[in-house]
Amino acid sequence: MSVTDHHSKKKPFTIRKGLSLLGFLAPAVVVVAVFTYYPLLRGSQMAFRQWNLFDLRNTPWVGFSNFATLLSNPTFYTVLKNSVIWVVGSIVPQLLIGFGLALLLRRRFRFRGIYQALVFFPWAVSGFLIGILFRWMFNGEFGVINDLLRKTGLIETNIAWLATPKTAMFAVIVANVWYGVTFFAIMILAALQSVPEELLEAGAIDGAGKVRTLFQIVIPFIRTTLLLTVLLRVIWVFNFPEIIYGMTGGGPAQQTHIVTSWMINFTQQGDYGVASALGLIVVAVLIIFTSFYLMALKERDAR
Repeated sequence: MSVTDHHSKKKPFTIRKGLSLLGFLAPAVVVVAVFTYYPLLRGSQMAFRQWNLFDLRNTPWVGFSNFATLLSNPTFYTVLKNSVIWVVGSIVPQLLIGFGLALLLRRRFRFRGIYQALVFFPWAVSGFLIGILFRWMFNGEFGVINDLLRKTGLIETNIAWLATPKTAMFAVIVANVWYGVTFFAIMILAALQSVPEELLEAGAIDGAGKVRTLFQIVIPFIRTTLLLTVLLRVIWVFNFPEIIYGMTGGGPAQQTHIVTSWMINFTQQGDYGVASALGLIVVAVLIIFTSFYLMALKERDAR
């Protein structure tokens, strides 16, 4: 047997190796099980009980009654519609603006590092704090938004941004777009830097302009990364109530609630049974999007 054949053979998997591997994995498995899966399973059973914070001695099993309560509530369908508007209205502008910023930051220019720091800074700020800041900015009486619009002549009287459902939803989406552009800029910039210069030079030799190069070379090359980024952001935004809670608290008249902010509303009322049922619905939706994300990730790894 040659030396090459000897080294190419895989070493047998022994019990000792298995125990060593188990020993290394055990701390991580225990932490995840204790702090993630146990609370998830423990909380899930509340969805099938009458679980009210103000009457913990009476928690009978009610089956799917909490789910029926949600489905029979007209607000549930308004919340679902708001969740779709929230996700789509936030992600599309975030993707487009983030892509544009990434293209600009990819070029070398003076003080580029400072510009990158300014663009990436919002990602370090708490979402709830951003909600509070934008609540002051969109204040109907003395907010800076109304002041700027009056000075530019676009409006004559103040707009009560957070007092009407349509303008309130628009305001929270604007705040979320400002916050989430950074994520897309970071991810897309990293993807753009991985595009081989040889491809760009070949396109230039073939006479491809900037627009053609972008749509026929750059975007196809980073397509999987774009898909992964969008799917990951969908999961994040769908499960991101901080800005809404900081700006409107779900109002006016619960018309800006999304699923997760509405769930918090039930916990504040002490109705943990209905809140848990709504939480399971959120988990089901997130599992669907996570499946798409994992399939896209598998496709990228296979390339």
